[in-house]
Amino acid sequence: MNNNTTTTARGGVGFFGLLTLVFIVLKLTGVISWSWVWVLAPLWISFLISVVIIVVLLLVVWRFNKKL
Repeated sequence: MNNNTTTTARGGVGFFGLLTLVFIVLKLTGVISWSWVWVLAPLWISFLISVVIIVVLLLVVWRFNKKL
């Protein structure tokens, strides 16, 4: 019997994290002169998208439970 098991851990920097790092490097090297609000925009925009999705899902579940 073969007991070889492999576990794969997935992690790392996602798309928005990578985009934020690129923007920070460009800002610190002087390539772009954007405000820090826009340099860090991928972080807060992805957070806002997550919040909107959660709120919509909660509203759908609440509405579905109310009909029962």
